[in-house]
Amino acid sequence: MAEIINMPRLSDTMEEGTVAKWLKQVGDKVEEGDILAEIETDKATMEFESFHEGTLLHIGIAEGDGAPVDSLLAIIGEEGEDISALLDNKGGEAKEESKEEPKPASEESSPSDNAASSEVPEGVEIVKMPRLSDTMEEGTVASWLKKVGDSVEEGDILAEIETDKATMEFESFYSGTLLYVGIKEGESAPVDEVLAIIGPEGTDVDAIFNAKPSGDKKQESGSTSKEEVSETKSTADNTQQETAAPETQDGQRIFVSPLARKIAEEKGIDLSQVKGSGDNGRIVKRDIENFKPSAQPAQAAKPSASSAPAAPVVSMALPAGEEQTEEIKNSQMRKVIAKRLGESKFSAPHYYLTIEVNMDDAKASRAQINNLPDTKVSFNDMVVKACAMALKKHPQVNTTWKGDTTLYNKHVHVGVAVAVEDGLVVPVLKFTDQMTLSQIGASVKDLAGKARNKKLTPAEMEGSTFTVSNLGMFGILEFTSIINQPNSAILSVGAIVEKPVVKNGEIVVGSTMKVTLACDHRTVDGATGAQFLQTLRAYLENPVTMLA
Repeated sequence: MAEIINMPRLSDTMEEGTVAKWLKQVGDKVEEGDILAEIETDKATMEFESFHEGTLLHIGIAEGDGAPVDSLLAIIGEEGEDISALLDNKGGEAKEESKEEPKPASEESSPSDNAASSEVPEGVEIVKMPRLSDTMEEGTVASWLKKVGDSVEEGDILAEIETDKATMEFESFYSGTLLYVGIKEGESAPVDEVLAIIGPEGTDVDAIFNAKPSGDKKQESGSTSKEEVSETKSTADNTQQETAAPETQDGQRIFVSPLARKIAEEKGIDLSQVKGSGDNGRIVKRDIENFKPSAQPAQAAKPSASSAPAAPVVSMALPAGEEQTEEIKNSQMRKVIAKRLGESKFSAPHYYLTIEVNMDDAKASRAQINNLPDTKVSFNDMVVKACAMALKKHPQVNTTWKGDTTLYNKHVHVGVAVAVEDGLVVPVLKFTDQMTLSQIGASVKDLAGKARNKKLTPAEMEGSTFTVSNLGMFGILEFTSIINQPNSAILSVGAIVEKPVVKNGEIVVGSTMKVTLACDHRTVDGATGAQFLQTLRAYLENPVTMLA
């Protein structure tokens, strides 16, 4: 019997998806687990697997087209099966559903906005600050790629927006002229605040704001008044005229779609060598697929100030006896770190357990492993692997406090804290207990690189059940960490040091490492935490047990 496959909801905020690429065509055989298509969501481009077996009988959404969640994506059934009745029924439903074109979640109107929407001129669209990650509450405009008066096409990049997790490109869902910029570069605003207005050239922006009733959401949230609109609009016009796109290489901005970037990474293509055919020279999928490397060797990339976000530079040079301060605006990441860790510290009753681990055998085992061809593991990889295996033996540590219940995670997803310019992020190794040491090493290296380049996707930072934080490479001998909620525990890893130790009744030189487990006393009792650390020590002091 034929199975109808609808556009999946691949993220919690996804309202519609775009089919970036079909990997199966009508008439192809499909096995359960086969990748049907690559779908662009509001967060990332993701592979969509089939849960059914059979023949692909119908494709409901062509490549490059978008559709709301639950729209007809495909039909899978037996070869030659008649699906006309399914298409007729689904088509009727689709027509009813598509009478009004859906808007993205970030631009849906509130009830109060709907009350005044009839007074907004035809063709004018109010663009709100989008929710670009599941934890995002406000965003900062890192740069505007369009200025007031510019023509905007659907799909053009309007701005780069800094969230609590990354700096992301924000595309326009509308065509027209950029009439108004509500949030200037470097400024922050809550989700759903007015970001911009797009509409026919010459539209009176002041009239749009005057059309809003005094009691609607805009006035309640303290947004711009009529007088402020004119002043802000004028300032925005002047500011945008002077704004240049951020440099990336040789002074040239590289625009690239998420899918094109993904394909380029897979093929090892240097984006600086690709000529974009999209808007503003943007590199799109066809440019990567049609790219032919130059016969001449590529020049070594020059270091660029924009290759990584620069930390605020504060000069400490002062004349003798003079006091001076400088106030630096906090980034979105820094503000969210402060909020989340404050909530964790003051809501979860922390306690700490410290042990010292003999690392002599771990050092010897690591040296042997790294002598193998194309193999490289770190001590941190060994700690992560040991934690994952210990969590399987102590499920109480792999839990989440839910108030009336405790959630036991039967899977093990270990988060690894990574320091970046603005603070720290925690990429997650999914099913860590099922990974080998070399797989953990490769994954940590890849995710840490993405983190430092602000290229981590929200999906790569979600779902941890336990976290490891390592400051040993900085020479820190021992420290405590704040639990990364909703985890119940976090392990702090210190440096490996050589010191006198007692072995077989004699004082000899040994290598030791201190680790501290921070536990949420609501879910993990002291004895449970101690038993976890005993198991962890056994794995680290006898690494062969992790390879068995």
